[in-house]
Amino acid sequence: MSEIAKECLAAFLGSAEYSRTLALQLRICELKKAGFEPDVLLLLEHPPTITLGRNGKWHNLLVSEGELEERGVRRYEVDRGGDITFHGPGQLIGYPLMRLDPGERDVHVFMWNLEESIVRLLREYGIEGGRVEKLTGVWTPAGKIAAMGIHISRWITRHGFALNVNTDLSYYDLIIPCGISGKSVASMETVLSRKIDLREVAQKYVHHFAHVYKRRTTMISERDLEENLERYSRP
Repeated sequence: MSEIAKECLAAFLGSAEYSRTLALQLRICELKKAGFEPDVLLLLEHPPTITLGRNGKWHNLLVSEGELEERGVRRYEVDRGGDITFHGPGQLIGYPLMRLDPGERDVHVFMWNLEESIVRLLREYGIEGGRVEKLTGVWTPAGKIAAMGIHISRWITRHGFALNVNTDLSYYDLIIPCGISGKSVASMETVLSRKIDLREVAQKYVHHFAHVYKRRTTMISERDLEENLERYSRP
């Protein structure tokens, strides 16, 4: 990794509300636009949440607002690409907040790399993950295991991926995942027939993210991340 010069701070936040982490993403991206140098990788899980991307349609939500409330599911419209998807406990969420250098400014390459980082992570667990032509995300023979959608402004990235680790897949019955009918979903747990520690998966992911994106990536605590942001924000 001698070629890697750019720094990235990776923080595992545990379980965090969607609105809170969206606000954190926006804050970090604004700081990066103002000159904050390190890229940031947020890793976490959400309470049950459904999000609709800017290309999505609410008709891909298959239940009423009342049924969502009964199951404790919140919903949001967001500015990422893609259609409707589910976030919830047992799912590793990754939000790479990166300033892309001139040589990295290709959205398709960025998405390919995001898929590749997850494919390599799954391979470490003995899971066969890959791509499906014209469809984003990472797929296994058992179904789609990771969804993704991003937003880029002034070549600074937001949003990211959702990898099913120990996810309750019955939540996907509430939607047509990513607006694609007739496709099944899978999790690492259903493929391996055992539960996997989410923090362990997050730590292993950092290694693959660093190699694929060529970032010198350091795991730090949420408190240390906040201190870094506060230090830069002070006049």
